[in-house]
Amino acid sequence: MPLQWIIVFLPWAGALALAAIPELRRATAANAAVSAATFALAIALAAMPFAEHGWTRTDALNTPFVLVSAFVGLTTAVFSAATLDQEGFDHWRIRAYHAAYQVFMGAQTLALLADNLGVMWVAIEIATLATVSMVAVHRTPAAFEAAWKFFILCGVGIALALFGTIVLYLAAQPLLNEEAGLSWAALMGVAARCDPATLNLAFAFLLLGYGTKCGLVPLHSWLPDAHAEGPVPISAVLSGLLLNAAMLAVLRAKSIVGANPEAIAPGPFLLALGLASVLLAAVSLWRRRDARRFFGWSSIEHMGLAAFAFGLGGAAANLAGLLHLLGHALVKSAVFFGVGRAAQAKGSQKIADIGGLVATHPALGWGLALAIAGIAGMPPFLLFVSEFRLLGAAAAELPWLALPLAAGMVVALAALVTVLQALCFGPPTPDAATARDGWREAAAAAPLWLHLALAAILALAMPAPLAAMLAQAARVIG
Repeated sequence: MPLQWIIVFLPWAGALALAAIPELRRATAANAAVSAATFALAIALAAMPFAEHGWTRTDALNTPFVLVSAFVGLTTAVFSAATLDQEGFDHWRIRAYHAAYQVFMGAQTLALLADNLGVMWVAIEIATLATVSMVAVHRTPAAFEAAWKFFILCGVGIALALFGTIVLYLAAQPLLNEEAGLSWAALMGVAARCDPATLNLAFAFLLLGYGTKCGLVPLHSWLPDAHAEGPVPISAVLSGLLLNAAMLAVLRAKSIVGANPEAIAPGPFLLALGLASVLLAAVSLWRRRDARRFFGWSSIEHMGLAAFAFGLGGAAANLAGLLHLLGHALVKSAVFFGVGRAAQAKGSQKIADIGGLVATHPALGWGLALAIAGIAGMPPFLLFVSEFRLLGAAAAELPWLALPLAAGMVVALAALVTVLQALCFGPPTPDAATARDGWREAAAAAPLWLHLALAAILALAMPAPLAAMLAQAARVIG
């Protein structure tokens, strides 16, 4: 079996095994072991030449995201092992949570690797359903409400994406056989000869459909609720992984439509949705009182920034967008590690109830402070590089849009710095009665600091092979 398929089926095989393990410690250890094996396979896959195997294909665009996805999956599994006992799961929920986690990881990887319109659609839908089940696992009214909103809005989105997939297939059907008509690579080869009106219609539905999964305005309202009500570790994979897979689908569609000179340019649509997402999220951040919901809104802002970058187009802006997606996956998951553990320690996820972490939990507090600074776009982390590049490209290409974009970024920055001060350096708040546990504190802080270190390394000294791969991917997007 090709390695591309092994890295998909290994988590699914792990899900079957985890569904049979009711004991928490054994389940969390097995979950981490499966995730570690998946990450090792992702490294091996990245070291191999790009290749096509059936419905999968590796290229410069998806390989970096497969690596980051597997890495975040592993660190989140380790974080789960340290903190999941605080969720109060019975043996049924332990089984359901871990099985759904690995189903999600396998589907996420398949969505990234798919060279087939239908397979990508199915994989993203499987990943969504697995995430919905994890959001609802607490079975509280708020959790059910968040999961239902997630399911309904993303169900509408995936239906729109399915229609767009069918229309895109029909656009290429006169030029390709039935099987090749579903291949992204084959579609790129004939895009210039496809009917432009049909391509326009397909992109409109694909952008709305997968844009819902990305959390772009106007179908964004599921995202903060899902972050706030699901188990603590789920926020990390929601922001760091699922949003990237959906954006990758949008980029594949954009590259196909953009290759047809008679089709309407897809860039302005991404610019409009991206800027609207940035501005709405920046204002909404000032009204949030729940820490996890606050950073859920921050994810909407950052996906808007990435969409704006890809809407600008060109090698420089596309590279900024790719760096932004990778940096957001690393730093935002670190933020949720810190906020999630702080909420457990304080017994509340309200911002007013979490304060003075630097004084009461130094490793956690300083790590969270740096992570929030990183997500705010401050150096020395990767998001500083991507936002600097994005503003430079916007000022050069569309200076009249660079001003509102910069204004939204500044408003969001001020909100993030305000929350950083409250959570990490404000007056200390009392811990919950069972908060103190040295092993748990260290194990929960380790993934946070590891993500920060990697985000700083990629900003300051990105390995040459990865930089070359991202530059090639930026040219592929168009």
